[in-house]
Amino acid sequence: MDRKYRISSISQYNADNNQMTLHPLVSVVDFSKAAERNWGEACKIRFEYEMYCIYLKDVKCGDIRYGREYYDYQAGTLVFFAPGQIADYDMPAEPYQPIGHGLVFHPDLIHGTTLGKMIQDYGFFSYKSNEALHISDDERQVVLDCFAKIYRELKQGVDKHSKKLIVSNIELFLNYCERYYDRQFITREKVNHGILANFEEMLNDYFHSEKPQLLGLPSVSYFAMQLHLSANYFGDLIKKETGKTALEYIQIKLIDTAKERIFDTSKSISEISYELGFKYPQHFTRLFKQKVGVSPVEFRGLN
Repeated sequence: MDRKYRISSISQYNADNNQMTLHPLVSVVDFSKAAERNWGEACKIRFEYEMYCIYLKDVKCGDIRYGREYYDYQAGTLVFFAPGQIADYDMPAEPYQPIGHGLVFHPDLIHGTTLGKMIQDYGFFSYKSNEALHISDDERQVVLDCFAKIYRELKQGVDKHSKKLIVSNIELFLNYCERYYDRQFITREKVNHGILANFEEMLNDYFHSEKPQLLGLPSVSYFAMQLHLSANYFGDLIKKETGKTALEYIQIKLIDTAKERIFDTSKSISEISYELGFKYPQHFTRLFKQKVGVSPVEFRGLN
């Protein structure tokens, strides 16, 4: 890695982008005011985030990698970073002028607020690189309006109402983003159906292989990784497509497979439970009874 850049304070980030610091814990950034980026040569920069950062950029400014994947990143795209995340930027040799907007806020801003308690519910902060939010022109205007409201409040100066109003407007913006992601799940329905079909095929293959004995019970994170998706995005997609969580979907297939194998009276219930990936037969019995209403032994007797 050629260079590292840690985003740890509002004042430092504002100074680096020619912005005035109006509040120590939050900033709305207009990147057109930043100095021209001129790295002299193509290079890699690792950004280490210690704050929440949301970017809406309108110019190509280097490819972004999060983990091993490149961001599905273009004009009219929102990307989200949370504290503790790392992203690698492939910077071009040619100079360029940043254009776009950003919202940056420190975790301390939302401590003790409703948003602070529910920030983890906004799963898109944990989505992977190929899961960025693509917004329409109308949606882009709503985003800019939200940024403008926050900026106007920052210009008012800090008083006893500031934190509540700023945080409320950040929450409003995130709620819009949640709506737009729901829309994106719908407009990309064809792609999503392909992912669902692949998931079903992989799930069938999993139980008809030795993977349960080698890897244990199938997990949501395992299939998300196989499909090159984050666990959060994968879970949200499956929920939108089927009405069931990814875990519920896996458990339905697990129970269906178990029912088929219980008919094979040459195998004990314990053997079947191990074949399905359970470490302990009693865990299989408990889940089966919870989902079916009778134990595996009783089910075998009834059928």
